[in-house]
Amino acid sequence: MSSSLGALAAKVANINGATSTGAPPVWRQFTFFDAVPVKDVHDLDSTPDIFKATLEISTIAASSVGVLVADIHGSIHLLNRDFESTNSWIAHVGGRVTHMVERRGVLVTLGEEDAVRSPLLKIWDLENKDKKTGAPNLLRSTKVQLSNRPHPVTTVALSSTLSHLAIGLGDGTVILYRHLDQSLASSTSLTSLPKARTIHESPTEPITGLGFREPTDDDSGLGYSSHTNPTVPAVPNANTNPNDNAHYLFIVTTNRVLAYKASGRNSGGTPVVVDEIGSGLGCATIDWRGKNVVVARDEAIYLCGIEGRGACYAYEGHKSSVHTHLNYLVIVSPPFFPTATSASATVRNLVARQPSATETDVTKVTVFDPENKLVAYSGTFKQGVREVVSQWGQVYVLSNDGNLVCLQEKSTASKLDMLYRKSLYGLALNLAATQKLDESSVADIHRQYGDHLYAKGDWDGAMGQYVQTMGHLQPSYVIRKYLDAQRINNLVTYLQELHSLGLANADHTTLLLNTYTKLKDVARLDSFIKTESRRNAKTDGGDSEELPFDLVTAIRVCRQAGYFEHASYLAKKYDRHEDYLRIQIEDAGNFADALAYLRKLGPEAAENNLARYGRAMLQSLPEETTQLLIDLCTTTGPLVPSEAADTSTSPSGLKTAAPAPSYLSYLALNRGTTAATIVSSETAMPPSPSIKTVRAETASRRESMHEISVSASGPSTPPPLPTASSIVSRQPPTATVPVPVAPPVKRVSPRIYFPHFVDHMGQFVVFLETVAMRRWGQSVNDQPPGSIGLYKDEELVDKLDQVAVWNTLLELYLTLPMRGGLTASTATSSKVMREKGMRVLRSDTIPYDSMHALILCSSYGFTDGLVLLWEKMGMYEDVLRFWMDKDKEGNSPGASHKVIEQLMHYGTDHPHLYPLVLRFLTSTPELLARHQEDVKGILEYIDEEELMPPLGVIQVLSRNGVASVGLVKEWLIKRIKESRSEIQNDQELTKSYRLETAARLKQVQELTSTEEPRVFHVTRCTTCLGQLDLPSVHFMCNHSYHQRCIAENETECPACVREHAVIREIRQTNEKLADQHDVFLSEVQESGFEAIASAYGRGMLNGSRLEEGV
Repeated sequence: MSSSLGALAAKVANINGATSTGAPPVWRQFTFFDAVPVKDVHDLDSTPDIFKATLEISTIAASSVGVLVADIHGSIHLLNRDFESTNSWIAHVGGRVTHMVERRGVLVTLGEEDAVRSPLLKIWDLENKDKKTGAPNLLRSTKVQLSNRPHPVTTVALSSTLSHLAIGLGDGTVILYRHLDQSLASSTSLTSLPKARTIHESPTEPITGLGFREPTDDDSGLGYSSHTNPTVPAVPNANTNPNDNAHYLFIVTTNRVLAYKASGRNSGGTPVVVDEIGSGLGCATIDWRGKNVVVARDEAIYLCGIEGRGACYAYEGHKSSVHTHLNYLVIVSPPFFPTATSASATVRNLVARQPSATETDVTKVTVFDPENKLVAYSGTFKQGVREVVSQWGQVYVLSNDGNLVCLQEKSTASKLDMLYRKSLYGLALNLAATQKLDESSVADIHRQYGDHLYAKGDWDGAMGQYVQTMGHLQPSYVIRKYLDAQRINNLVTYLQELHSLGLANADHTTLLLNTYTKLKDVARLDSFIKTESRRNAKTDGGDSEELPFDLVTAIRVCRQAGYFEHASYLAKKYDRHEDYLRIQIEDAGNFADALAYLRKLGPEAAENNLARYGRAMLQSLPEETTQLLIDLCTTTGPLVPSEAADTSTSPSGLKTAAPAPSYLSYLALNRGTTAATIVSSETAMPPSPSIKTVRAETASRRESMHEISVSASGPSTPPPLPTASSIVSRQPPTATVPVPVAPPVKRVSPRIYFPHFVDHMGQFVVFLETVAMRRWGQSVNDQPPGSIGLYKDEELVDKLDQVAVWNTLLELYLTLPMRGGLTASTATSSKVMREKGMRVLRSDTIPYDSMHALILCSSYGFTDGLVLLWEKMGMYEDVLRFWMDKDKEGNSPGASHKVIEQLMHYGTDHPHLYPLVLRFLTSTPELLARHQEDVKGILEYIDEEELMPPLGVIQVLSRNGVASVGLVKEWLIKRIKESRSEIQNDQELTKSYRLETAARLKQVQELTSTEEPRVFHVTRCTTCLGQLDLPSVHFMCNHSYHQRCIAENETECPACVREHAVIREIRQTNEKLADQHDVFLSEVQESGFEAIASAYGRGMLNGSRLEEGV
């Protein structure tokens, strides 16, 4: 039987990677644990006091509250980290504790008592204690008895949720208590337990192990962790169903392993045999994940799941017990006598160090890491091992002589250092996965592994490890190594992977592309630029076009190296319109392709790019570029017809230039005649804020509510002049219901392209005239403008564009004939061009800047236009001065008569011109001799309209010796007579005012006198005009009334009361104004002395005033 099992174990070991010779594999052995003796806290020379009587200890168990130690006297001791007893109580009186298991603070003990033949099951609450005795509360106490013949308990298992309790007996019977947790919570009776169910009976096969497979990974088990980490390699087990959430009970006998479904659908029934192998007592346990049962036999270690055997680890040797600690298996061998020829290196070393060790038996304890196929610790203990406990993250080994040893696991860094020293980097990576190290630590292992391979000269293998460090190791570390070693091919591999992960920067892209160009590897360059970009777009579903490399850097390096086809491919594919045009114009010189590309882009993209490259394109293709600018400034739709947009493609056939000339081209150095006019990237108008501009197909879908119908006639020649009816709003032909129209797309301002025509005046005239005609319906033929529908927020901008166009056209009309002839399609004579300029100035509909036109006419000596502008602007004085200056120059004999003629024409509405002409006519004797009658007429008009005082006229005439007194004798005599008459009238008025004032003062004196009597001669009533009779009332103002004709208690004359009230109100108002000094000061500042005189007249400045009286 054992030989067949050995052959089976060897076969399984071969499948799992054992040697082909059939010999058991030799596991690598390390010292990952340090054996540290545990001493008593009060006596450091001895073992903890509780373990001094080791022979009296019956069992030891780990728990969530500490280590539980039971003795043969029935007592249980709870130990803390210092292995001091914190609580003790007698669990079984007069007997002993045989088994203990704890979950969630609930302890289940099985023991024997002298008074009871059957084993006793007791359940304790470790968290709640009896107040009198201090012992944990006893929850249940009952006998484990199925028949009259008692059988000893061999093993016990308790689920982590306390829902199931299984007890194995020596006669092969397994008892299961279901819903134990509910029973403990619902009843307080000590004997109240769920009905025990016998789920298995095998009289010839004692039960050697029990264990629950939990439905979840939340089990906190006996000192081991059941949490699964996805980074840890899973134990291969094809029989495990991850979707099965039921409780299973593993039953291990001496010959078989069975699985019983304890809960869930179809639970109960008969246990199923999962493997035909068994184990001895203590050689079966649940693995650290809580999913499989570990069965330790002499030939191997087996893992069994609920559906069959899983992994098998060939590890020969006698085994007395097996335990789990985290991801380790602790294997204890039975006592044996060591020999120098032992198969175990640990035993041989023990004999070599201590020759006397062969006289006593020893027990070997091995800590085995099955997942990493290594032995983490191996040590020998004299006098045998009593118990192995996994508690507080450590392994404690209690020997039969009472010594307690703690196996302390070394730090992960120390373990990795041991593997590094032995160059076991692959094993270090597996260990890092088992220990759940973070990604940065794993990357550091890959780095050291790569350094190791690099030092051995394995460039490819080292690169394979360096690739795994991306995202954690600085790329410069790897790049510097392979640059120094001139391993360009490996460097390309690393850089490509760096780009594919999106971790490359601009410098990495530059280096990769430079390596391609250095190797002249066009195929790999195509694969990197084209294939990688297509693969990336396909992976992202076509929506995202993020490249695995820096796009700007790739275009720049390709340009520098002369690979214009690759640079233009990237620029076109990823809508780098500025870069594409820069390559075509500055590098390749394909102006025709650039022009077609601009038309395809649409108005918004073409606007900014033409502002930069318009001058260079005009130099190469003047007519085509002019037409493109016209279409751009006059339309809002696509710049190409729909058919052309469908068939036109990007500029193709780009020839790769030689590296040296293309590099100079990229630097804008040593260019030819065409390139001399190219605006460099540094001095050009800055591009739009966004690199990606509007695609042609997007722009083609835009519709304007005001689209010029003649714009679709074709871009080759300017269309005929439009009429007012040709500029209308275009409506859909099938529309029957009015639909709200969206605002039109803003059209491009033509002003930004004026500087491009500095060397192309003929094309400039065509551009301006066509733009004015197609955009605003304006021309020099004085036709009424078209209907231009604009929103208020665009009116100002569009108006400025119109003014700029016509200002520039007017300047061209005045200057172009002087600079040379035009093309054959335009007029060449100066007379025709000046006539066009006059028609612009005479037009009332063409929007031009009058002041700008005035400066142009003055600068270029256009007299007719200058006079016309002065007249339109109302600058009549400038017209007169112009003819006066002409007369002074002596080149125009009739200039003085022009002055008189303009004065007669404008003087009626503008009288201020007469003094100006008077000064001019009396400036020289010749002018005065020619215009004496005109001077007299001017003086008469000045006298009639009182334009100047006589003294002012005398000062004008006397400023020089030209005008004589005889010239103005009659005028002076007349003015003197009028002045004397005015003085006499003023004197008579003054005399009359004085007499009236004296009479008023006398009347006031009489009214205020109390000594002289007042005689009233009035005989009729002022109100009723009847004869006065008594009683009557007489007022001092010489008005008398019947007493019955006036109101009672009337104190004022009814006839004078209203006049007196008005006077009083005026005086009160003046008194109030006298206190408002700021108002008075403001009037003084505006009117001066007149305001002061008015204040005196109103009495505002009087120190005192007369009292009011009746």
